[in-house]
Amino acid sequence: MAIEEVVTTLASQVGKIGLWIQAIGLVVVLWIIFEIIFLINNRIKRKRLYAIEERLERIEKKLDRIARAKK
Repeated sequence: MAIEEVVTTLASQVGKIGLWIQAIGLVVVLWIIFEIIFLINNRIKRKRLYAIEERLERIEKKLDRIARAKK
């Protein structure tokens, strides 16, 4: 009977360890998904900022031309 108890206890412990590993794996997968979403979101925001920067440069050039023309 002692061997059966040891095997049962060992199987129970291995099962608990497996559940912990599964839970940690789920957390890691969710973390990776959120990081991917944040990276995509930041890329979109960066593209918008570059577009705004380009428009500002064009406006500055036009204002410089207007200022030079008035002199």
